[in-house]
Amino acid sequence: MYGIVDYPLYFIGVLTIIFLPGPNSMYCLAVATRSGVREATKTMAAVFIGDSILMALAAGGAASVLRTNPMLFNVLKIIGGLYLAYLGAQMLRDAWQGFQAALSNPPNRQPEQTMQTISEQPHENVFKHALTLSLMNPKAILFFLSFFIPFVDPNYPHPALSFLLLAITLQIVSMCYLLMLAIAGSKLAAWFGGKPKVGAAGLALVGLLFCTFAVKLGFAVI
Repeated sequence: MYGIVDYPLYFIGVLTIIFLPGPNSMYCLAVATRSGVREATKTMAAVFIGDSILMALAAGGAASVLRTNPMLFNVLKIIGGLYLAYLGAQMLRDAWQGFQAALSNPPNRQPEQTMQTISEQPHENVFKHALTLSLMNPKAILFFLSFFIPFVDPNYPHPALSFLLLAITLQIVSMCYLLMLAIAGSKLAAWFGGKPKVGAAGLALVGLLFCTFAVKLGFAVI
């Protein structure tokens, strides 16, 4: 039997996953920095939907399926890693183009014009990318789902209610966190408008982080 202490323990565990820098949060911040809050809102909606799907899978026992089928986990790991590397390479390419554009801009050009030149919507289909990031990171999926196992256990007191309350709470916290990132990203965009080289360097850093996530995912084990 599980005690009442499991609530804060599992809540803290999943909050740790939410707040640690990861593909979803970094992508939302990058989109907000480059394209503003409106585009970042699309990534937030996609993450919300992706997390909801994962919670539904948790209720259906998906974590157990991944743990008992290492081959499936490895296939998802490879696909997820390649996708992260693809987005990271895109960001590095956009950062390089932005840096070149900043060098070629005349000194008397307005910051707004400079920013428009650098951020020609490099993140097309941000909703699709964010949703894919939510669903194609098997290491995060496994950790995420594992935290819900006690709450969908038939022996847990009132499992459906426990799962529902925890899921709703975490979704609200996650969306508030992503909203803060979107607002912070838009503020950074305004600052980067007058410092295009710094903006390009920031995007390159996120791109490198994505490549790092891809490598870490490649070495992930169940």
